[in-house]
Amino acid sequence: MKTKVLLFLSTASLLHAGSPEAEFKAAPKPEPWIKPLVDIRMRYEYGDIDGLDQSNALTIRERLGFKTKKFNGFSLLAEGEFTQVPVGDYNSGGGKLAYPYDPENTVIADPRTSELNQALISYEGFDTVAKVGRQKIVYDNAAFIGDVIWRQNQQTFDGITLSNKSIPGLTLDYAYIGQVNRIFGNEADSPLTAGFSNVQDLESSIHLLHGSYTGIKGVTLGGYAYLMEFDDRASWDNNTFGVSAKGDLLGLTLFGELAIQDEAGIATAEDTAWYTHLTATKVLGKQSFTLGLEYLDAGFQTPLATLHAFNGWADAFIGGRAEGTHNGLADLYVSHTIPIFYGIKWTNVLHAYGDSGISTGIGWEYNSLLVKKFDDHFTAIAKLGLFESEGDPFVGKKALPTTARVSIELNYTF
Repeated sequence: MKTKVLLFLSTASLLHAGSPEAEFKAAPKPEPWIKPLVDIRMRYEYGDIDGLDQSNALTIRERLGFKTKKFNGFSLLAEGEFTQVPVGDYNSGGGKLAYPYDPENTVIADPRTSELNQALISYEGFDTVAKVGRQKIVYDNAAFIGDVIWRQNQQTFDGITLSNKSIPGLTLDYAYIGQVNRIFGNEADSPLTAGFSNVQDLESSIHLLHGSYTGIKGVTLGGYAYLMEFDDRASWDNNTFGVSAKGDLLGLTLFGELAIQDEAGIATAEDTAWYTHLTATKVLGKQSFTLGLEYLDAGFQTPLATLHAFNGWADAFIGGRAEGTHNGLADLYVSHTIPIFYGIKWTNVLHAYGDSGISTGIGWEYNSLLVKKFDDHFTAIAKLGLFESEGDPFVGKKALPTTARVSIELNYTF
């Protein structure tokens, strides 16, 4: 009897050891040769700038395309962008040929469009990624080079990009841009406002050098040289050189950036202008607090930035900052993010704006943001920006107008 029991136990053990569950894992699904790219956004936006009529915009944007599987390091990506305007009670900012056009209304820069957004060939090998064609380019926090992802029509660039990681911890980037495809669409034909011309796509000769180093634990170092020339927008020409550092100290995450710009904007007689951005962030459980100061010398310009991400969501400062027509800006801000209920994150930001020092002389602004991510595909966003002007001039001798913007949107990506 003992022999039979031992034989049974040893046989059961062998059967279990050789079972498919123990020996084999499910084979991973093969990567498809063609992967669809789907990014759909429906947004309602309200805008009210003093001196202009209120605007209401309901827009639907589809960004549809595909990306191929890598073959010997090569892959293709192509993507179209299509924006419809069910409610067009606003001025898209693209001029008379861009829909909708109403110069009496507040600008909401989401024109009706149907165009090629990206089309590029990529090669990955030898610790390098090379891309040739129409593509998005974003460096760091998009303060200088960005894709203006907030607007329905994404900013993209025609050119060549290289990114190399041969040295551990070091990433080196280079880009040459021959044309900037701007957010106002392929029908844009005239000034957005007085002093903000050439909303069309712009031919250019731009060289971008960018590097970041993470070889020191807990620290990220960066540096860049952006050399910009625009064929039809000479006042945007500039050479900008900067450094940045981010790291943890005494329970805070600290960030600092310093840049100098040669051939600064037309608002200053000086040939150079300075830029500084400092932040300190503290995380307490699921909450985070940030104190920041961004300073731009008079005339310092960032024409290729994602401008909506800076100086408040009312977009009161974007024209002067892009053009370099401003008298200087000191933006002191504090933000707080907290999860509230049903997975919703709530962010509140308060800005104080002065021209060359910390004050509210130019004005102040309150921002609020609610974000709800339902799953890997659906995200809802509600955003508020209220800018109150206090009278000091930002561009020329004229104060900025008080501005309010509210938006609600639903995003789907696949």
